[in-house]
Amino acid sequence: MVVYGDRRDSPESVAVLYQKRGSTWEQTASWPAHNGRLGWTTDHRMDDERSPVGVFTLTDAGGSLADPGSRLRYWHDDNAYATMLNPGEEHTHDFDYVIAIDYNRLEGTPPFDWNRPDGVEKGGGIWLHLDHGDGTSACVTVPESGMKTLLRTLDPAQYPVVVMGDRERLET
Repeated sequence: MVVYGDRRDSPESVAVLYQKRGSTWEQTASWPAHNGRLGWTTDHRMDDERSPVGVFTLTDAGGSLADPGSRLRYWHDDNAYATMLNPGEEHTHDFDYVIAIDYNRLEGTPPFDWNRPDGVEKGGGIWLHLDHGDGTSACVTVPESGMKTLLRTLDPAQYPVVVMGDRERLET
C-alpha cells in the first residue's frame, strides 16, 4: 500500500493498494485519505500532529466492531478503541476498524498496546482507521469501504507494508 500527500504540510493524501500478480505490481484500489493535521515528517515526535514518512509493516488489526473478515490478526474490543478526542459525531466511528502501522510498536500485540520500544517521545499508536473528513494526530484515514477492503485483502503471509509520506520525499 502507498499513501502519499502532494505537500509536506498537507493533511490530504491518497491511499493506493497494489497487489502482485505474477511479477507485476497492479493497482487494485485507491481512496481519498487523510494524514497528520500538519502533514508529514521524517522525525516524528509525540503530539507533533505529523505522520511519519517511511515504510512500515502492517501486522495487526482490530476495532470496536466485530471482525469483518480480516486476514490480519484482529483484536476486537468495543471499549479499547474509544476515541481520545473530544466527543463528537464526526469521531464516533473513527476506530470501528483499525490496522496498526508498525511504527514504534511491538508486532503481535493489539493495536491499542502502548509499549513504545523507541521511547514514548517518538510517538506511536499510529493506525490506518476510518476517515472523519480532516487531518489526524498522526494516523492515516480511509473510507469505511477502504478499511474493509484492506482488512480482507492484506495477507500476513505476504508481509504487507505501507509506504507513506509526501511525494517529494517518497520520490527521493
